[in-house]
Amino acid sequence: MQYDVKIKKLRENAVVPTYGSEFAAGADLYACLDEAVVIEAGESKLIPTGLAFEIPVGFAGFIYARSGLASKRGLAPANKVGVVDADYRGEVMVALHNHGKEDQIVESGERVAQMVIAPFVTANFVLADELDDTVRGEGGFGSTGRK
Repeated sequence: MQYDVKIKKLRENAVVPTYGSEFAAGADLYACLDEAVVIEAGESKLIPTGLAFEIPVGFAGFIYARSGLASKRGLAPANKVGVVDADYRGEVMVALHNHGKEDQIVESGERVAQMVIAPFVTANFVLADELDDTVRGEGGFGSTGRK
């Protein structure tokens, strides 16, 4: 399934997102920097993409880590998953966090995250005095694991 998603380059050196393979779910987002950025160990920095998106109504852009960047260099989105709403028209930024013990340098044009555009459901929250019973009930963290 494919949809047209309009993008606007806000900076001349911005790179249009690309898919790494034919069936990749996430499109790579690229850093759009005037100069390289150092992210110290344990630090987070906003990395601009130089792009604004017009995501279709009923969809959102979910920004995830790139597995290689996270596993090899310890760089992943600080907020774990970023959300780009359909009505947002500003520059998409990636809040990269350095989970490693060494400083990392991010260069302009480097792939820094991936965005999955997916549909979502908006809930109509209804107050109730009671909720239906389930087998699980109020079992919380770890309650469905091994006994």
